[in-house]
Amino acid sequence: MTENFSSIDSAQTTDTGTTERQVRRFRRDRDDAMIAGLCSGAAKTLGVDATIIRVLLVAATLLGFGMGIVIYLVCWLIVPQE
Repeated sequence: MTENFSSIDSAQTTDTGTTERQVRRFRRDRDDAMIAGLCSGAAKTLGVDATIIRVLLVAATLLGFGMGIVIYLVCWLIVPQE
């Protein structure tokens, strides 16, 4: 009972017949940025709308005693710009 999940995988076959994997990297997106572009970069990496990530960050800040802001600032320093 073997199933083929190749349509789900992000691998692409080139003209030479070799398979290359497309690597998604987390970068700050300056095109859709409000402050530093972290939420839009995370949304692009995850394939969701940036508004969802922003709402989750605000919820983490309010419910997590400010940890959302700390996480955002640390990522701002670490994550490279696109």
